[in-house]
Amino acid sequence: MIAILRMEGTNNEDDIYNAFAALKYPVEMVHLKQFTGEAKQELQRNIFDYEGIMIPGGFSAGDYVRAGAIFGARLKKISKELKEFVKEGRIIGGICNGFQVLTEVGLLPGIDDIIVSKPQISLAVNDSAKFECRHVFLKHENKCFFTEKYEKNEIIQVPIAHAEGKFITSKRILEELKENNQIIFKYVNRAGNYAGYPFNPNGSMENIAAISNLEGNVFGMMPHPERVFYPYLHQEKKKVGDGRRFFESIIKYLRREV
Repeated sequence: MIAILRMEGTNNEDDIYNAFAALKYPVEMVHLKQFTGEAKQELQRNIFDYEGIMIPGGFSAGDYVRAGAIFGARLKKISKELKEFVKEGRIIGGICNGFQVLTEVGLLPGIDDIIVSKPQISLAVNDSAKFECRHVFLKHENKCFFTEKYEKNEIIQVPIAHAEGKFITSKRILEELKENNQIIFKYVNRAGNYAGYPFNPNGSMENIAAISNLEGNVFGMMPHPERVFYPYLHQEKKKVGDGRRFFESIIKYLRREV
């Protein structure tokens, strides 16, 4: 079963829930307090009852301090459990605000350890200094468990909706991400070439839109695959929504399908 982890301010959990439900995979909405022991006894949940956790987009805690910071700080209460969860090969995915949360809690990039105490990546204010909301083109650079059903170098179209999505990290981390094939998607233009604004909507280093940890079972991306699960959600005619295979890839891994 997948847990869709939410708190005050998340607003994309229904779309993620509905995507898994449409593929007939068991899924449950879980509030952060249910994992951290702050809910009533009968409502509490154990993360090890789930095969995966998905953290949705939105504006958790109103994005006060910075995007994802408060959600991440609260999630750190179960850091030890999260480390074991990932070590066991279970999955944790974050979309948009969820990606920001994973960097704040220290689960990405997952190079020095499964989880680190201080963020090594920042998803900063867009270079345009405004909220960017539109479809963008992504190039599938490397596969991980979340993207197994996409072809390498395939170009897909997925919407973005964020004010803080500029990927920034140190030179060392950037080089290791490249060496380890942890960069999963990059922003490109329609022809599949790396380009600046508006194709790179936020000014991310090296056009980075999504990364995974070393093992490939923790993943974060700024664009929203759940918003193009169905073909009619695209701006152009398609037979299948470009986001559908994202969820199919997760299910394939969790079912250990060959």
